[in-house]
Amino acid sequence: MEAQAIAYERGPWREEVAATLRLALPLILTNLAHIAIVTTDIVMIGTLGPHALAAAALAAALEFTVWMFGVGVVTAVAPMVAQARGRGRDVVRETRRTVQQGLWAATLVSIPAMAVLAAAGPGLRAMGQDPALVADTESYIWGLLWSIAPGLWFVTLRTFLAALERPRPAAVVTVVAIFFNAAAAWSLIHGALGLPALGLFGAGVAATASSLLMGGCMAAVVALDGSIARYRVLARLWRPDWQRLRELMVIGLPIGAMMVAECALFSGATLLMGLIGTDAVAAHQIALQCAGVTFMVPLGVGQAATVRVGLAIGRGDRAGAARAGWTAFMLGVGFMAAMGLVFLTAPGPLVGLFIDRSLPEAAATVPLAIGFLFFAAVFQVFDGAQVIGAGALRGLKDTGVPMLIATVGYWAVGFPLAAGLAFAAGWGGPGIWIGLTAGLAVVALLLVTRFAARTWVGATLR
Repeated sequence: MEAQAIAYERGPWREEVAATLRLALPLILTNLAHIAIVTTDIVMIGTLGPHALAAAALAAALEFTVWMFGVGVVTAVAPMVAQARGRGRDVVRETRRTVQQGLWAATLVSIPAMAVLAAAGPGLRAMGQDPALVADTESYIWGLLWSIAPGLWFVTLRTFLAALERPRPAAVVTVVAIFFNAAAAWSLIHGALGLPALGLFGAGVAATASSLLMGGCMAAVVALDGSIARYRVLARLWRPDWQRLRELMVIGLPIGAMMVAECALFSGATLLMGLIGTDAVAAHQIALQCAGVTFMVPLGVGQAATVRVGLAIGRGDRAGAARAGWTAFMLGVGFMAAMGLVFLTAPGPLVGLFIDRSLPEAAATVPLAIGFLFFAAVFQVFDGAQVIGAGALRGLKDTGVPMLIATVGYWAVGFPLAAGLAFAAGWGGPGIWIGLTAGLAVVALLLVTRFAARTWVGATLR
């Protein structure tokens, strides 16, 4: 009897692990494919020389910040659709209303985002940036800024499919976009396949074309796939639903603000590294890139947690919501801990993927990067924990308090500590990484504690 009881208890956990992995793996692939698209752009622009690469990096940093805010807003589609599915009442109509207003939100958010990018040139000049660098940055931005709206349409439809637990089409579309983007970027930068050589502007146009392709392909999927087409999410899109749009914004705006707070933290850390020296910045970017690649896994697991928790809450299953969140937490943090061991045991080969360790000019950068990977090993465990904690809370439609937690953790703890340890205490680069790690640890602890409290048997879920 005891063995049967144990088997009965383990059954739901095994099922949750399997369901989470089925949903998370295509989401992880999509996230990694997006990184590949960004990397392809960097490689292609790098053929124009270091000045063009610097201009593109400046433009990309600005674009990424406004882009992540938009992504955060439309991410609200996931918990709203998942909870509707969990309730099981009028699912098609409720889902259609939510997704359509997600597309409206994507369009509305893209307007100020494009305005911010369009004003970047005058702003950079006012800051005293090199005029030639700003001119090249503007050239790239004017091709790139038109990618915001179709890119957010793609994210909205991708989020919709994830909430239906059908993430594979988005992964396939993103992989196709890698090759399309590479061909388009090369052709428009250098003038191939009968296209004009447009340099940096061409790289931006290629990014816009890739976003249009991705958005168009996802629209075709939701319109033509029989099991998805029944939701008719593209029907009568011109009709706004102000009540649903307001609900989506109430949930999504804090998510966007939370993502911007995190992006700004890492941008600020890079600026602090710049005050230390060029070698410190290069080493910092290598360690951060390693952590960024592994971060795609808990990011995907956190996205899956939003859906799984939302489904459980929709059907009123408090125990199922807790199980979904803790399953995601164990999978994501377990993976990051394993990768942390790789960072600790093989830092040299990892650094060698980004820089030739035999070059004389790399003599100062390599040991710094190896040292930063030691801190990254610990840092990324907390980074994984916070993104999964945030994802699980989104499944509860709990986004306002997590935004405040992130703001305090990153900007009242992380950044001041990083600056203080780096300069006041004289610890340099390691001090910045310790500050980042401390900030993430505070956010992770508070988010996970909040999820535990919200899903505890005596808590109020709504």
